[in-house]
Amino acid sequence: MGRCVLNLLQLDLASLRLLVLAANSQNLTKAADGAHMTVSAASKRLAELERVTDCTLFIRLPRGLQLTPAGRGLAEHARLILEGVERMAHDANDFSHGIRGHVRLFANTSAVIQFLPKDLNTFLAANPHVRIGMEEALSDSTIQAVEDGRADIGIFADNVLAPNLEVRPYRADQLVLLVPNDHPLAEFSQVSFADTLDYDYVALNQGSSLLRRINDAAHEARKLLKVRIQVASFDGICRMIEAGLGIGILPLEAVRHGLLETTLKAVPLVDAWASRTLFAGVAVNTRLSPEAANLFNFLTSLE
Repeated sequence: MGRCVLNLLQLDLASLRLLVLAANSQNLTKAADGAHMTVSAASKRLAELERVTDCTLFIRLPRGLQLTPAGRGLAEHARLILEGVERMAHDANDFSHGIRGHVRLFANTSAVIQFLPKDLNTFLAANPHVRIGMEEALSDSTIQAVEDGRADIGIFADNVLAPNLEVRPYRADQLVLLVPNDHPLAEFSQVSFADTLDYDYVALNQGSSLLRRINDAAHEARKLLKVRIQVASFDGICRMIEAGLGIGILPLEAVRHGLLETTLKAVPLVDAWASRTLFAGVAVNTRLSPEAANLFNFLTSLE
């Protein structure tokens, strides 16, 4: 077949969905089952899709389908189209039930756990006509989502650069050293980070702004941060520390109070970097919807 020349008017959503299912499973029978059609009907639809696009999308093998480069690329486009249609359907349903606007919010874990549940509840109580779609992400990914237009507002840590965003302070938090109750450092009323570096640490996975902050502080102290275990969540850090697998640094408000009363102790850090600011940002020179502007102004007036 020749170069892809696509007439969008000849495509239909059922065929695009079948293409995505076939790309995911690389099996015609499984794709047909997922699309609720017979194998012969699915085969005809894929053949018609290849005719319309003038591209070979799959290589038929005895045991399944193999995506061609064209098939891989068009399947990704089809996936994005279907996601857009699904969002449109959700929006239409919301608008029909009185929702007047949507705001897309990305936020790092610190904001999601410590502040946003209460803050968004307050905002939505006063603005019941607004729908907020929130996604938890690393600070770097949050900033990228705002720059790419996938998010209207992002909330991220203060040690991550965001030169293309209009940035305002959102909330402040305090990092503490978390240790088991029977740990030698639990006897201290406060501690310097440098004095903790002889012990094994439990930390977040690579890419976390908190891990970056701790690594930078260890480098300044000219000591090695001995990370024994890395996990994906604050709760995971707490559980590993409970099990005696190391110590860790977390925002104080992210630690469940029940743990501090029983098995763990939060020791204040004397280091200046332990006092953080979380920022909210929007894309520079982008006109926000009234609902997004209202939420941005609300979040940045709470500090």
